[in-house]
Amino acid sequence: MSVLEIKDLHVAIDDKEILKGVDLVMKTGEIHAIMGPNGTGKSTLSAAIMGNPNYEVTKGEILFDGKNILDLEVDERARLGLFLAMQYPSEIPGISNAEFMRAAINARREEEDKISVMQFLKKLDKKMDLLNMPEEMAERYLNEGFSGGEKKRNEILQLLMIEPTFAILDEIDSGLDIDALKVVAKGINEMRGEDFGALIITHYQRLLNYIVPDVVHIMMDGRVVLTGDAELAKRLEAEGYAGISAELGIDYKEEV
Repeated sequence: MSVLEIKDLHVAIDDKEILKGVDLVMKTGEIHAIMGPNGTGKSTLSAAIMGNPNYEVTKGEILFDGKNILDLEVDERARLGLFLAMQYPSEIPGISNAEFMRAAINARREEEDKISVMQFLKKLDKKMDLLNMPEEMAERYLNEGFSGGEKKRNEILQLLMIEPTFAILDEIDSGLDIDALKVVAKGINEMRGEDFGALIITHYQRLLNYIVPDVVHIMMDGRVVLTGDAELAKRLEAEGYAGISAELGIDYKEEV
C-alpha cells in the first residue's frame, strides 16, 4: 500500500494565497473526490501536487510514502507514480499519441525492462477498444485538433497505459455528454484496485453516479472543510454549498 499525504499545504500564485492549509490523506485502493465552488483552490491543489512551478508552496508538505516530494521536478514526480489528467490538456504537434505513451511507460522502467513494441501495441489495442477509440487516434499528434471529449478520453487512455500509483483527475467530466462520460468512467473504474488511488476533482454528482468514491472532500476558501463518504456528494447536490457552509458557520456567497 502506498500513501499520498497533504499536510497543512499553503500555496500562492503571484503572491496571492490560494490554498490556506489543506490536509488530506489518500491511500492506494481508494477513490477520493474533491468538490467545491469555483475559485476555492481545487485545480491549484492538483497543480501543486504535480509540481507546476507557477504555484509557490509557502508552507506544508506533500508526502509520497513518507517522503517529502516538494523538491522533485514534475518529471521526477511522474516517474515516482503520480499522474495528472489536466482540465485543459496541451496540444503537442510532431509527437504521436503512441510515441508519447510508450516513452512515458519506459521512463518509469529500468533499462533492461523497457516495454517492447509488440507488448506496447497489444496493450494499446486492448485499452483503446475499452474506450471505444478508433485506431487512428494512436497515430494522431498528441491532442492536436482533438475535440474536448477526445482530449478527455485520451487522458484516460494515457492513465490506462501508464498505470500510475496515484492519479489526479482535474474536472475530467467537464464538457462531456452522457455517452462520453460513461466511457471515461469505465476507464477509471478499470483502474480500481489495491495498487491504485485517484483524486477526482469535479463539480457534479453525475460523475460520481458512475465512479462511486470511497471518500468525498468539500473545499471552500482554500481548505478542506468537510469530509465524508459518497453520501456527502448527494447531500451537497441537494443542499448546495450555501446549505453546507451555513451549517459549518462559513461565510459563503453564491456566485451569480
